[in-house]
Amino acid sequence: MSGETDLIKLYSSRILALAADIPHTDRLSAPDASVKRRSPLCGSTVTVDLTLQDGRINQFGQDVKACALGQAAAAIVGAAAPGCTRAQIAQARDGLKEMLKNDGPTPAAPFDGFEVLRPAREYKNRHASIMLAIEATLEAMDLAAQASSCA
Repeated sequence: MSGETDLIKLYSSRILALAADIPHTDRLSAPDASVKRRSPLCGSTVTVDLTLQDGRINQFGQDVKACALGQAAAAIVGAAAPGCTRAQIAQARDGLKEMLKNDGPTPAAPFDGFEVLRPAREYKNRHASIMLAIEATLEAMDLAAQASSCA
């Protein structure tokens, strides 16, 4: 019974609300970079498209095929990522990983919405899905920066 109660807490109404309202779900027609990440454990996938302007995310689009936790994480990333620098995205990724693995502090604003995912730290098999959107965003930023430096 305890395990069932824990799962109910994990899939809180806030997580389900985020999963149901993911921003920027339209793919970009002309992205500077596009990255698809997949969690081998559960099969969740997230594809991120973005454009950069002056080192910041200018346009952002994502296609999310993930569990509710992965969708909630993608909703938080989609709301917070536009306007961010690579350093902010990397800091959010590192903070989320630390929060999940070691019960570290919640990532700083604008990624403080990740706090809602804190109960998932007990479910290591869900961590990869939660990390997909932020990792794809960081990888896309790196690819876009490389492409612009080669142009």
